[in-house]
Amino acid sequence: MPRLSALLSMQASSGSKPVAAVSASMERTSQWVSSQDVPTDLVVRVAGAAFPLHKAVMVPKCGYIRKAVAEAARAGPAAPVTEIQLDGLPGGADAFEKAARYCYGANFEISARNAAALLCAAAFLDMQPADGGLARRVEEFLAQSGLRSLPSAVAVLRSCEGPLLTAAEELGVARRAADAAALRICNEVLFPTRSPPEWWASELAALSPASFHRVVTALRCRRAGPEVLVAAATAYAELVLGADADGALLEAVVAVLPSADDAPLPAEFLCRLLHAAVTAGASTKTCRDLEQRVAAVLDQATAGDLLTVAFDSTGEHATNTDTLRRVIAAFVERESGAGRNRRASLSGAAVALGAGALQKVAKTVDEVAAEIATEESLPISKFVGVAGAVPKEARATHDCLYRAVDIYLKAHPSLDEIEREKVCSVMDTLKLSYTARLHASQNKRLPLQAVLSALYYDQLKLRSNSAGIGDDDDEARSEAGSARMQAKADAALARENEALRSELAMMRAHMSSSSGVQRSKGSGSRTAATALAAGKKASFFGSMSRTLSRLNPFRAGGGWSKDTSSIRETTGSSMHAVKPKRRRFSIS
Repeated sequence: MPRLSALLSMQASSGSKPVAAVSASMERTSQWVSSQDVPTDLVVRVAGAAFPLHKAVMVPKCGYIRKAVAEAARAGPAAPVTEIQLDGLPGGADAFEKAARYCYGANFEISARNAAALLCAAAFLDMQPADGGLARRVEEFLAQSGLRSLPSAVAVLRSCEGPLLTAAEELGVARRAADAAALRICNEVLFPTRSPPEWWASELAALSPASFHRVVTALRCRRAGPEVLVAAATAYAELVLGADADGALLEAVVAVLPSADDAPLPAEFLCRLLHAAVTAGASTKTCRDLEQRVAAVLDQATAGDLLTVAFDSTGEHATNTDTLRRVIAAFVERESGAGRNRRASLSGAAVALGAGALQKVAKTVDEVAAEIATEESLPISKFVGVAGAVPKEARATHDCLYRAVDIYLKAHPSLDEIEREKVCSVMDTLKLSYTARLHASQNKRLPLQAVLSALYYDQLKLRSNSAGIGDDDDEARSEAGSARMQAKADAALARENEALRSELAMMRAHMSSSSGVQRSKGSGSRTAATALAAGKKASFFGSMSRTLSRLNPFRAGGGWSKDTSSIRETTGSSMHAVKPKRRRFSIS
């Protein structure tokens, strides 16, 4: 380079003194600047660090410095040393040092931690020669190594945080690093390469909330499953829960959590996060957001999870009962709206499922109420607010609630009658089991109204049971009496019919014997009128016998009655018809 040699020779002959103030950066620069015997004519100051350089080296490869040197030359007479201030350079002094090394052809290291800063510095300094310059070398590193693994992609993304963030976003480096991290996570979920399978979640815990949010957004774009989002969110938030986080950090973490629709987080984790937010004094918006998240999965929470929300950091005093009451009320409101939708859809299975969730939460709330009832400083309003947050009709039985009420009354023996009635207002004595009502009727801690209610219900049930038993006996007796009366009626009817048949048989026998006597006398002096009258009588009795035989309900194929049509009609002038006795024939 003849021009550079001439410039350096001219500077040496001019006898210009080097820069007097030599900083640590100057000492480092002197180690790699070529031709150290040639005086420098350019000083670049970056964030308090000074770099003595040569215009002949920096101006051809750095457009920003070229423009700055030209403006300084136009401003006045040429000075032996030109100073340039670069306070707004992305990456600061470290990034500029590596950029200057590149211009001098010295060795320097590109890593995942400085790649983003070098790329931003190259863009700021306008280092875009024909061969691509520093930006091309950084891009080659990112493509070959920097974004090829999850740890390195996370490191690149972390390096974009802080003062470098704006420039990294403009160049798209942060977006590319987040997308690379999401891609590696998805591949790791499908084809695990390490153990345990969710090792990748701990890698994300080192990111800032803004960077973590970029990764979650990239995971959504890649259609990652809910389990992936849940694992990432829980691992990231566990880092915050494990340290003494302030309210601002908690607010930032909650703001980037995946929505409940995308990935419902575990109830135990959300309860601990809500407790941490309340304890750290996070904003009302953050606390309300967490309360709604807990309410969405409240049927999965245990009594221990809800007690985590209710108690303070020492676990001795229930200071957050208002927060717990709002969570329960939000769940009940959600279930009420969902229940209306289920009833509108006429889905019986869905309605039963909703009722089961409400009953499960009611049981959990009763257990929580029994735990907080032992605290002597707990006001009645706080206890009633928690225990009465679930509607009374949501409980199949109030035995567990009665236990909580009894514990509270035992822990607060100085309550008067009105205060005890207010405590007992959360339960319904009519929904107690027999054992619980028996205990309540003998419980001296209960107010008189509750005891009388339990006793009255027992008496009412006893009367109802007695009346039910009497009605059953009367009904049984009436049914048995009806059966006996019917049997008696049937027997009387059978006897009447049997007597009727006997009378008919005796009448036929008497008529047969009378006809035989008249024929043996051989009397033929009977007139036509007498014969006609006898024939009419015989015909009348035969017809009546046949009719009665047909009306007999006990005939059953004919074994008991006989047809009288075979009786012969005899005529004789000397035979006198004997009138039968008048009898009453009845089949009733």
